[in-house]
Amino acid sequence: MNTDAVKVLQGRYCNSLTEYSRFVTREVNIGDVPLGGNNPIRIQSMTTTDTMDTLGTVEQSIRMVDAGCEYVRITAPSIKEAQNLAEIKKQLRQRGYNVPLVADIHFTPNAAEVAARIVEKVRVNPGNYADKKKFDQIDYTDQEYQGELERIYKKFTPLVNICKEYGTAMRIGTNHGSLSDRIMSRYGDTPQGMVESAMEFMRMCETLNYYNLVISMKSSNPQVMVQAYRLLVDTMVAEGMNYPLHLGVTEAGDGEDGRIKSAVGIGTLLEDGLGDTVRVSLTEEPEAEAPVAIELVRRYTERSQKSKVKSQNTEAESTSLTTHHSPLTSHSPYEYKKRHTYEANAFIGGHMVPRVVVDLSAKNLKDPAVLKDAGYLYSPLLDKYNMAEQSVDFVYLADELPSFVFPSNLKQLYNYNTWQKLVDKTNCHPVFSLVEYIAQDTDRSSKLNLVRILPADMDSDEFGSLPFDNSLVFVLETDALHGMADQRGFFFKLEELGLEIPVIVKRSYEFEKDHGPSTMDHGQTDLTTKLQLYAATDLGALLVDGFGDGIWIDAPELSANVITSTAFGILQATRSRISKTEYISCPSCGRTLFDLMVTTQMIRSRTSHLKGLKIGIMGCIVNGPGEMADADYGYVGSGTDKVTLYRGKEAVKKNISSANALDELIGIIKEDGNWVEQEVN
Repeated sequence: MNTDAVKVLQGRYCNSLTEYSRFVTREVNIGDVPLGGNNPIRIQSMTTTDTMDTLGTVEQSIRMVDAGCEYVRITAPSIKEAQNLAEIKKQLRQRGYNVPLVADIHFTPNAAEVAARIVEKVRVNPGNYADKKKFDQIDYTDQEYQGELERIYKKFTPLVNICKEYGTAMRIGTNHGSLSDRIMSRYGDTPQGMVESAMEFMRMCETLNYYNLVISMKSSNPQVMVQAYRLLVDTMVAEGMNYPLHLGVTEAGDGEDGRIKSAVGIGTLLEDGLGDTVRVSLTEEPEAEAPVAIELVRRYTERSQKSKVKSQNTEAESTSLTTHHSPLTSHSPYEYKKRHTYEANAFIGGHMVPRVVVDLSAKNLKDPAVLKDAGYLYSPLLDKYNMAEQSVDFVYLADELPSFVFPSNLKQLYNYNTWQKLVDKTNCHPVFSLVEYIAQDTDRSSKLNLVRILPADMDSDEFGSLPFDNSLVFVLETDALHGMADQRGFFFKLEELGLEIPVIVKRSYEFEKDHGPSTMDHGQTDLTTKLQLYAATDLGALLVDGFGDGIWIDAPELSANVITSTAFGILQATRSRISKTEYISCPSCGRTLFDLMVTTQMIRSRTSHLKGLKIGIMGCIVNGPGEMADADYGYVGSGTDKVTLYRGKEAVKKNISSANALDELIGIIKEDGNWVEQEVN
């Protein structure tokens, strides 16, 4: 699919790689809130209460709807919970809330069959609907594999028939962490395996003439999630399908990490025009999820209104994709491959991690303490700097000159005319306009020469006059409404021209301040959250495809500290540069066996200094063992007041008391030699 010898058109998973165009899917009826087709992108979330707590579930559902949820999902782990959905629905209707309800099913076909007669939609996980995961490594012959499919078909058919009879929709929701042993044996823990897991069930539905389907491909790793959804659409198109997509990054976590990780995965796909409903999975109260999802989706509602109307087939049953200006490229959207560049001054490009630039030009450059927000802590007593884990690589000073000495490993960027006048240029580098750089009398003696450029500049005479050498680094900006695609097109053109110049991707944001509280409340988001969501979408979408040797976020209304933290959060979420501990933390639901928010904060408080470790925190067994495949260690609820600890996918301590579980987890980390003592500043 991706070779150096043959350039292949890579664009079947979306309408366009270089322009915004929403992929039109089949319309699916979910109560009186239809999904897909030309309907708005819908917002949803999931309750965290015990489903048998009728009043608590009703009250929480109301808070979710008031926060903006258009669908409410409730877990039904057994028949009794499925039956109680009728009472929950009744009380919601009595209080004037007609929100469609979705039953979340794992392992229990009989509960699904009860729920499908009550609610507007059921979600089934093809990895465990008719299977108990044993992590067995079995080599299936073609005949044995087909026999397994026939067994599942018999168990699945009754549910499909009930859904047809009652007009109930179904989500076939694949989870990266809970693929069946059958799928794992043939496809492994891969995006292809995720897609095939869903396709098996989708084909069964079509055999039974049932088409009221929604599909999802969730993973805690945004890169895997993006690749799986893209491959799913490609596969659906090849088989004449166009079912609507439910987007989500599972086990995203809480706070800044959860928002950034969700935006990288969901936002990347929204940029490609994919997605019909969004659920942001945060380890927080479910009503906190809706405003984040609303803010992510709002950009595309506004973009569709502002963009020139594109000619496309809008028939709901259409399965064709119209490719607009899709380039010929060897880049594959279904696998990660970092773009090859040369190393400029042995500092940026090549095999180096992406660099971070922060603008300090408007700050007080008379006090060394200003560098604290860039990750450099100055000690007046020792007259020295200490680097934090998240310390930036470049600071842009424009035309401002500091009155103190900078740390030797922090590079300063100046506008070209100011840089020219510097007496001491040690660790100082110029930022040129394109016209300045090509001028005959330009001084290009710096070891790093950064040139600001727009994608449109590639078609100018100035670009053709560029003097190339291994000191050149592009700072790629954009003024396009669909900026990510504009910048992505630039990378495609670099490939066509055979140019291996490192590129720092720069995005600028100016926000109108919200009126109201500075936290998210009924759709209001503060400026920090907006920056996290927008920048993680715009920059993360390029990084997950291997584009970009550095990132530069410009947001004048926000502090350098917020910008620095956001930049490193994006690099962490895209697995481009690791600077902190990563928590794969589920959002909780009625199956959860402990307080996830409290537990997550407790674990974070004692392990957040373990840079590079991934720790999974799961409320129950549904996705626990599988998601441990993407974590180094796991903390999974296994019963009331009981926790099972994992090393990768292996359960190493089972059913231990939650009172001792964190100490036991730290003990395992120490046994493996992965523990370091936390420094006290």
